[in-house]
Amino acid sequence: MEFERCGWVGSDPLYERYHDEEWGVPMTDDRVLFEFLLLEGAQAGLNWITILKKRENYRRAFARFDPRKVSRFEAADRARLLGDAGIVRNRLKVDAAIENARLFLELQKEEGSAAVYLWSFVGGRPLQNEWPSLKQVPAVTPEAEAMSKALRKRGFRFVGPTICYAFMQAMGLVNDHTVGCFRQKAVAELGRRFRLEPPPRG
Repeated sequence: MEFERCGWVGSDPLYERYHDEEWGVPMTDDRVLFEFLLLEGAQAGLNWITILKKRENYRRAFARFDPRKVSRFEAADRARLLGDAGIVRNRLKVDAAIENARLFLELQKEEGSAAVYLWSFVGGRPLQNEWPSLKQVPAVTPEAEAMSKALRKRGFRFVGPTICYAFMQAMGLVNDHTVGCFRQKAVAELGRRFRLEPPPRG
């Protein structure tokens, strides 16, 4: 049986599996959130399938996306990364990933978890959309602009509004599966049952 998927999904089985199992599912695991901030930043100017095919290489190169370990990367690690053909060898992106890891740890310390902070831009609940087709799906929203502005104010790099919105879509802060997609209703149901409450202060 052939399922109808969102229009951006190609025929690559890796792409299909990512769409069917991960994209749009609400995520609160800080390590996964860090992984996608790093990967979405690496994707800037490239196709997502390019990054998806390099994902395992990134996992190996960036200490399984452990922000604590990545934040301690030094000059030798930068040289190793820039010589690694398995990832995007862009000095600005590599430097940003390491600096963003340090800032991510600061965010965790201040907020208790990065998830609480990042989900606050949608009020702790996934935004539910019902787009008829891919051409109706926006590239940027006010929520993504607010997230981008706040992260950049903290010093994060490669977190422009478009990158932030792609991150929000991937991590389930918004359900942008189109109406005809077989995952739209299932992801909407997950969203209806989801709410991330900030921890009590004091």
